[in-house]
Amino acid sequence: MEKREASERKLTLPQVKKVLESIGEENLDQMQRRTLDYVNKFSKVSVEVVEGLLEKLVKEFGLDEDEAVQVLNCMPETVDELRVFLAGGRKIIETAKLEAIVALLNGNRTPQ
Repeated sequence: MEKREASERKLTLPQVKKVLESIGEENLDQMQRRTLDYVNKFSKVSVEVVEGLLEKLVKEFGLDEDEAVQVLNCMPETVDELRVFLAGGRKIIETAKLEAIVALLNGNRTPQ
């Protein structure tokens, strides 16, 4: 029996939605259908937008990929909400940078 190496990758909700939709709803099991329903309800940006935002948050703002994914999944609307996601880190991010992140998120939010 051949061994396969498993890899792990953090995904945002829109990326999960894209993966599940690529499988086809008729081919999904019950848990995958529930997950698709969840990501349809809670995805706040399109997959194309989220991939660009993820790259910007990591490269331009210096967030860890884990932090960036969580921020994009929840899309905080204020600096105080954003601080909740970044409080566990050991680095201090200046308020001006946090305001720029919130402005970036608010500028790319999908209207509901």
